[in-house]
Amino acid sequence: MNTLLIVIIAFVLLEFGVSTTLSYLNGTWMSHSIPDLLQGLYDEEKYRKQQSYMRAGRRVASYSRCVSVVATLALLITGLFGWYDDWCKQAVQSPLLQLIVFFLGCQVLDLVLDLPFSYYSTFVVEERFGFNKSTRATFWLDSLKSFIVNFIVTSIIMGGIFLLYQWLGTSFWIWASVFLAAVILIINLFYSNLIVPLFNKQSPLEAGELRTAIEQAAARMQFKIKNIYVINGSKRSTKANAYFTGLGPKKRIVLYDTLMEQMTTDEIVAVLSHEIGHYKHHDIIANMLQAIVMVAVYLFAFSLVVTSPELPVAMGGTAPSFALSLFAFSLLLTPIDIILGPLGNMFSRRAEYRADAFAAQQGYGEALISALKKLSVNSMTNLTPHPLVVWFRYSHPTLYQRIVAIKKAEK
Repeated sequence: MNTLLIVIIAFVLLEFGVSTTLSYLNGTWMSHSIPDLLQGLYDEEKYRKQQSYMRAGRRVASYSRCVSVVATLALLITGLFGWYDDWCKQAVQSPLLQLIVFFLGCQVLDLVLDLPFSYYSTFVVEERFGFNKSTRATFWLDSLKSFIVNFIVTSIIMGGIFLLYQWLGTSFWIWASVFLAAVILIINLFYSNLIVPLFNKQSPLEAGELRTAIEQAAARMQFKIKNIYVINGSKRSTKANAYFTGLGPKKRIVLYDTLMEQMTTDEIVAVLSHEIGHYKHHDIIANMLQAIVMVAVYLFAFSLVVTSPELPVAMGGTAPSFALSLFAFSLLLTPIDIILGPLGNMFSRRAEYRADAFAAQQGYGEALISALKKLSVNSMTNLTPHPLVVWFRYSHPTLYQRIVAIKKAEK
């Protein structure tokens, strides 16, 4: 139990304490009265159901958080991370494969800890409140495919960084930043083409009233789009969504079939005009650049301590280890993440306000408000989140805040 290990444990407990406090504050705020602008969204019976849904979700998240922190602390205190790293070095000869096997074990542990709560959330909580449409076969297959995809992506990223470190030493961070920038760009370009089809079927939106309305609205906004797809979201949930993905000729509109069932043509066009607003304000590129800059800063900081013997020792290691050093460094970033997370969310909320304003200025303000209300009611979202939770955790403004801003933009 050295000083650095104590610091790491303190940071793990700090993150747990912040998350638990925010959850508690949100729970205490649920009894606040609904703002006047949102009156009428629920009748008394449906609002009680929504409150029950929120409480059930909080309980599952709380239990999951407790199990995760207890497991992490147990592994840190007993030095099992170091033992496992030593085992990887004995079991595999290649340093690159040792690294990949180490992080494979970490991902397996995460999966084992998360699966019971994910299963309970899907087949008990979501089922009880009428959201779940997934079968158990789909759930297990999704879990397996998600694990494989995450493992492949993690192996490529970690393996690439490690090889650059072996080649360039502590100056590896420069080319590692370029490498990760390329990975981020590729994921943004090809996510809908390569990843989504593993889980959902995407079909081109057929000719008709909705497609014509979308194409005409996009033309008025001087936004070129040919790729409009419908995804079978109803395979898993009744909740609705829509999103844009890709850049340049690869960009596409993706509509959930549940969205098309629940909303009018004007409301769907209003939602998409909001997304077009993000493109008009270059929010997609800005988010990518922000992610690349943060990755570069983290890699540079890691390059300063990667050769430090204290990091692997704090994790229970007995020899220099890139894997243990990287893992310990990620835990030491906790206070920075706690600070930067809310700042990133603040910029994200500003982008959402701008996109809402763009839609309102195109004449879709009332339709967007109607769409947002339907999305909120159909998903049973929290109408009265605690202000501190909004500041810390919300990447989007609350429904009330968005409606107020849209009405202001209309004027």
